[in-house]
Amino acid sequence: MQKYAPEEFLPGPAYQTDGDMLKAAGNVGTTIFHPVGTCKMGRVDDESAVVDATLKVRGIAGLRVIDASVMPSITSGNTNSPVVMIAERGAGMVWTDARGFR
Repeated sequence: MQKYAPEEFLPGPAYQTDGDMLKAAGNVGTTIFHPVGTCKMGRVDDESAVVDATLKVRGIAGLRVIDASVMPSITSGNTNSPVVMIAERGAGMVWTDARGFR
């Protein structure tokens, strides 16, 4: 690598001790993905699914999950638009149930 003359950019040569490195990790560390899938939506026969197709939590009456956690896996793009869609559909489901429509 010496022939390429690499220079440290982040966190920088001023960070030398373990404490310095922990501070740098907190300052510049990040994830590149948005967490999803902690309350996976799935079919009736999917034992790992937490919510059903109407976003209702299995086994708990009156509880829905309406956020990115219902996505079975992360999208290949930003999660913003899919979450907006989930929220709009979920709000419609809540409204329909509250009005007594089936």
